[in-house]
Amino acid sequence: MAFERVNREFIRGDLQESRDDAKRAFEKCRNSSPQWALKFKILEAKAALWQGLFPDVITLLSSAPQNSQPELDIPRLALLGVAHAHLQEYSDSEPLLSGAAELCSKHDDAACGDVLQARGLLASEQGNSAAADEFFKLSLSFARAHHDPFLEATSLLNLGAEALAQGRFDEAIDQSEASYRIAEALEARAVEPLAQGNIGWACYRLGDSDKALELFLDAEQHASARQDFVDQGAWLTDAGYVYMDAHDSPRAELSFQHALTLEQQVKSKENIYNALRASARLALQMNNLSRADEYAERALSIARASRNHVGELFPLLVQGQVAARHDDGARAKQMFEAVEDDSACPVFLKWEAQRSLANLYENENHLNAADGQYQAALATFESARSSVQHEDFQLSFLTNAAHIYDDYVHFLIMQGKTDEALRWADYDRARTLLEGLGFLSKASSNDGRAGPPPLDPRDIARRAKGTLLFYWLGEKQSYLWAITPQKTTLFPLPPGADIEAQVQRYRTALQGPQDVLESSEDGRALYRTLIAPAKALLANNARVFIVPDGSLNNLNFETLIVPDPKPHFWIEDADVTNASSLRVLAASFARNGVREKKRARNLLLIGDSVAPSKEYPELPHAPQQMANVAKHFAQTQEQVYQRDKATPAAYLSGNPEKFSHIHFVAHGTASRLSPLDSAIVLSKGAAETDSFKLYARDIVKHPLQADLVTISACYGAGERAYSGEGLVGLAWAFLRAGAHNVIAGLWEVTDASTEQLMDRFYDELDKGATPDAALRIAKLSLLHDSAYHDPFYWAPFQLYTGS
Repeated sequence: MAFERVNREFIRGDLQESRDDAKRAFEKCRNSSPQWALKFKILEAKAALWQGLFPDVITLLSSAPQNSQPELDIPRLALLGVAHAHLQEYSDSEPLLSGAAELCSKHDDAACGDVLQARGLLASEQGNSAAADEFFKLSLSFARAHHDPFLEATSLLNLGAEALAQGRFDEAIDQSEASYRIAEALEARAVEPLAQGNIGWACYRLGDSDKALELFLDAEQHASARQDFVDQGAWLTDAGYVYMDAHDSPRAELSFQHALTLEQQVKSKENIYNALRASARLALQMNNLSRADEYAERALSIARASRNHVGELFPLLVQGQVAARHDDGARAKQMFEAVEDDSACPVFLKWEAQRSLANLYENENHLNAADGQYQAALATFESARSSVQHEDFQLSFLTNAAHIYDDYVHFLIMQGKTDEALRWADYDRARTLLEGLGFLSKASSNDGRAGPPPLDPRDIARRAKGTLLFYWLGEKQSYLWAITPQKTTLFPLPPGADIEAQVQRYRTALQGPQDVLESSEDGRALYRTLIAPAKALLANNARVFIVPDGSLNNLNFETLIVPDPKPHFWIEDADVTNASSLRVLAASFARNGVREKKRARNLLLIGDSVAPSKEYPELPHAPQQMANVAKHFAQTQEQVYQRDKATPAAYLSGNPEKFSHIHFVAHGTASRLSPLDSAIVLSKGAAETDSFKLYARDIVKHPLQADLVTISACYGAGERAYSGEGLVGLAWAFLRAGAHNVIAGLWEVTDASTEQLMDRFYDELDKGATPDAALRIAKLSLLHDSAYHDPFYWAPFQLYTGS
């Protein structure tokens, strides 16, 4: 049937094709069958609505022949009401939707679900989220009762959008993913990218900008292909936020301007407002104050005209920040307080207003007031963080507070409060890890005003029998705290961006083929910047614990080049271990104090897998490495899963908590966008549905008591460093599960060199060496071997200490 075919085109997202075919069908039957003609006209208008062509919807349906039949009047009134709502013509929209609702009270028509959804969209446009939520829930119930999967998908989509507006990000993701699944089954290609975009915005608000950008760009391409200019502009605006946060001003400006052009073409006032609001923030970032004020005023005018009170707060904050830059403190303070004190203010806007007020007080030298506002901003943030349930999102959510913590740490240091600054800086580290292990209560974490728990860094250094180097990469300035049992010394470092650029270049150089010891200035420069300031506090062969920040999580400090008396790698001068935070170290030594001194050594050994696919070929040296590791344990004290028995299920059901040592010989994968999807590649199980990947998210769920987990695999450490959590991947997962020490790789190396390194490592453990000392000796043995002297072979493996 022609109508079903055209409607199917609409559902598939072929909007222009659906419009064209509906128009032809209308012309064909306008005289012979006026009722069918009107049905096609309504379908044409529906496709135009989804394209964002709201004036076209009004023109099409206003000129359509009138009909007194409810099954035609109800969808016509609903479409007209939504079109006027999107144009913020509320006085026109309200009577149309009221008329449709009145008809639905007398007639149980399938289009009444669309009326409920239309009333939700009107409430949403007017900033009434509670009413919008209620209408969308009613439309969802209607869809399920009437077995309408398309309405069900769009109702879930809109519920997700409202959850986003209210800062309920976990909920937004769950509803949007449910919408996506239904749309995918329906092949509703117009709904799929909208759901993706909602998920992307939730990820962005949860601090996962990489994943958000991927979703925004994918959604934008789909919208462009469908000639859906409203949504295309919306995704361009969202992508621009990610570019802006990365200080990629040219790309951000291009995205915002393209979005603004598209939205002005279709007269979508809501999205014009969004593009203007974003452009105002970017202009402020670029210090173009006049343009920032202009964009903010235009956005404010749209919000006021549409009676969108919450929408007024965003440009008001920008205007306050412009006033502060103009040294108009009184006006700036008034605006910041108006935003902060507004009961309707979204939580992420509130903490930004509090941070802006703290910056203002600091610049005016009102130090007590500044301190109070910084802590108020952190308290607001911590309260929001407590509502995040999924551990994946807890990991990324701390990114939202990076600027607040950076500003506050810098503020405290400028006041000479270096110990207090260190206490707050360490509080920003490894929070999800410490909370998950029970070493930091979530209740105390949620109260930013209470401040971090006490911290005695010199006592931690004493128990560590070494020197602690704690790094902070800041926007204005970075810092190094060098901590010994006797004292804590602060050293100022260059801005974080400068250090990160050197780290990236040096990481690339370490991959070869050049000899970095002879050719890399970055290796020398990083030593001078990161280690040399504290050199006087480091004895030869000193035991050093690195607490890195940002890109330093991806740097093996052992490879830094000491320039004199003869250029050499720092590993020859120091025994280096990585830690996520000072509190993680404290927890580690607390555990040492209660652990049985003569715990029996036993081994869980898994690997030498059957190749599950061409992507993961078998490792030629895996059998020999397995044999080398196994020989260091009595046969009665080891459990070995090899070849087809080396499956994820074997690990998960093999009581891993009983073993003091766990060793994997396998490929590893690192997921940058979703680090808990990083995995150890093992053999496929017997069932067809069995996975051959042991995922980080599954590792976390099985508590461990292991003294040492060794992941003899590439990318075991992970690829992605989260603000506050450090590098997240397989190593983090085993630490989170309770492992005391984890050895994992930063990059992929040959299994021949790994076999040799691991054999020497276990030799040293047999002699009684600690894991850090044993690993260092094994690395030095490769460094002094002509075949494997290059750091490419020995440097990827790092020791991470945990609980």
